[in-house]
Amino acid sequence: MKNRTQFQLAIVAFIIATTAFSVAAKTPNVVFVISDDQGYGDLGCTGNPIIKTPNIDQLASESSGLSDYHVAPTCSPTRCSLLTGHWTNRTGVWHTIMGRSMLRENEVTVGQMFSDAGYETGMFGKWHLGDNYPYRPEDRGFTEVYRHGGGGIGQTPDVWDNAYFDGSYFHNGTIVPASGFCTDVFFEQAQAFISKCAKQEKPFFAYISTNAPHKPLHCPPKYFNMYEGQSDSIAAFYGMITNIDDNVGATRQLIQELGIADDTIFIFTTDNGTASGAKVYNAGMRAGKGSPYEGGHRVPFFVHWPSGGLTKQHDVNELTHAVDIVPTLLQMTGVKKPEGVKFDGVSIADLLDPTKDVDWPKRFVISDSQRVRDPIKWRSSSVMFGKFRLVNRKELYNIASDPGQKNNVADKHPEIVEAMREFYDGWWAELEPTFAQTTEIYLGHPQHPVVSLTAHDWIQKIYPPWHQGSIREADRKHRDSEKLKHLGYWAVKVLKDGKYRVALRRWPTESGAAINADLPAGEDVPGATQAFRCVKGNAIGATHAVLRVDDQDLDRKPVGKDAEEVSFVTELKKGSHRLAPVFEIKEGELGAYYVVVTSLD
Repeated sequence: MKNRTQFQLAIVAFIIATTAFSVAAKTPNVVFVISDDQGYGDLGCTGNPIIKTPNIDQLASESSGLSDYHVAPTCSPTRCSLLTGHWTNRTGVWHTIMGRSMLRENEVTVGQMFSDAGYETGMFGKWHLGDNYPYRPEDRGFTEVYRHGGGGIGQTPDVWDNAYFDGSYFHNGTIVPASGFCTDVFFEQAQAFISKCAKQEKPFFAYISTNAPHKPLHCPPKYFNMYEGQSDSIAAFYGMITNIDDNVGATRQLIQELGIADDTIFIFTTDNGTASGAKVYNAGMRAGKGSPYEGGHRVPFFVHWPSGGLTKQHDVNELTHAVDIVPTLLQMTGVKKPEGVKFDGVSIADLLDPTKDVDWPKRFVISDSQRVRDPIKWRSSSVMFGKFRLVNRKELYNIASDPGQKNNVADKHPEIVEAMREFYDGWWAELEPTFAQTTEIYLGHPQHPVVSLTAHDWIQKIYPPWHQGSIREADRKHRDSEKLKHLGYWAVKVLKDGKYRVALRRWPTESGAAINADLPAGEDVPGATQAFRCVKGNAIGATHAVLRVDDQDLDRKPVGKDAEEVSFVTELKKGSHRLAPVFEIKEGELGAYYVVVTSLD
């Protein structure tokens, strides 16, 4: 009897052990939520006394969190590092416009890595790394894509006249209408994707990237009214964040109901410092979005994973960076690093594990905000080493004793300044040769034979019209000459010799508007600021259209009275070109804001 009991206990122990192993070995899902322009201090759990974020606060209480985690100070640059594990300036993405927001084609994204490993991969909301082949999310490993265009709803590459409510979005490349507030729509699409994958028992990577609370400041009145007594801008900004919070809670609840919570890595973070909240609370940091000071690039990061032991509040106060996230996810999930890829970051999986006592080495990381056509050394930069910050090459701060960065201690620590400058100089020397590698939009690719170009991606020294309000306004201010001269161009890469139709438009195709039409102002939506479509659409009085390639005018045609476009058929040679078609107007010339290029071969 004794032997039989021992045998039964051994069998039970074996079953428990093998069951535990199979659960631990199960491929984990990933839900990655990132909001736009929400700073470290724009959460209740980081000390904000006004904002309502109960769901993210709950997540934080059940997660390993990074309290010294850094990104780039603006949108696209953070996203490229976050998705590739590479320094922003290495990837070609150091701005949010001017062709400098497109992720170089040689970069491998986390979407591609997980897709190659057998995951279903979904991207929902804001991409902001390119709107044409080969830069779109569907070209970079994401198999289910539901997004707006450009860097925000109502920006130039977005569907015409979009605002934050009842818009139209790109679903796997096709424009589809939607009902409701944009953040709700993106989460609903993500939740449908998660549900489908769970029911099919397929592992998934869901990247949910909201455009909120980026300006313009719009939110449902329910959320706006939660902040009565605050300024309209704060009420809308915080209202947008509380709406995100509700969606985070609903998504976590869905994951529980689907029975996959234990095996799902759930992450919440943001893309840069606060754009609007610093006037209320900024966690003691200096400055906000776009700044090299701490408030520009230190953001929250929480990760919850029950089967990985990440279920309790665990603060990681070591210096970490967005370049660390891809190698970390690969270690946590067992997805293999692609051959030939070398990360600039390191896995921080052991730091996130509350059961491990990690002797973490001191390291250097960099955050900079170029926001120019071509990078400038030391421009708006922060070199970080432990708790030291070297800002703009000259200012040194110790945030351990001076979190607000008020006291420059460079003269007291010359050896630290020298070491940080030396690291930056080596970093710059390594990356500088890549800056001349312009991201080019492909023409003539069989997967993308019709290419829609927008003024958002003009490469030029001054800001192009990056949102639809600027397109409607059609700025014709004289600058450096008596006559207006279009100085921007699209960098394109023609993949094969052949005939191409180049159609010049004043308004985008979906508008149905004639080149010389003026448009009435569109309807506003709830919030604190006007929608981009509320600007009256000014007529430009175009007389002729000119096809300009590589600074040569190849052809010129009159603009018909009711013409929506003027088309040219031309031979283009394989290789790199500068495409810069224009409309002739009384004041000189305006670049064609929208151009559609079709391969005819």
